[in-house]
Amino acid sequence: MNKQEEHVIIKPIIKTRDSRGWLAEIVRPEDLDSKTSFGQIFLTVSYPGQIKGNHFHKRKTEWYCVVRGRGLLTIRDNNSGERHQYRLSDKKLRLVTIPPGYSHKIQNTGSEDMHLLVYVNEAFMQSDPDTYPVFL
Repeated sequence: MNKQEEHVIIKPIIKTRDSRGWLAEIVRPEDLDSKTSFGQIFLTVSYPGQIKGNHFHKRKTEWYCVVRGRGLLTIRDNNSGERHQYRLSDKKLRLVTIPPGYSHKIQNTGSEDMHLLVYVNEAFMQSDPDTYPVFL
């Protein structure tokens, strides 16, 4: 079951394990709305204590999943000003949907590198990045 606060959605992710290791389906078709076409998937690494993000998008939706390490995700609804924080880690995989109009940043709160898997519904274009800096 998905946990939702306003338009931000938190989905628990189940790891399927066997003698070889484990598998986790991060973004599935049912996680996307009917208007979403393929955008881009990327992996970003944050060193201990470092922050990534501190921006928002007017068009793009992003899906975050920490697949290694620990992070603190801060999200602010730009309309209401309401803020939420989520602790994410590889110990309890979750997918966070961040819709347009929500400022967000993630800080590595662990002592090792944090690996963040990100799906964005629109590929990055240097000529029209749809990324607006903020400071949360």
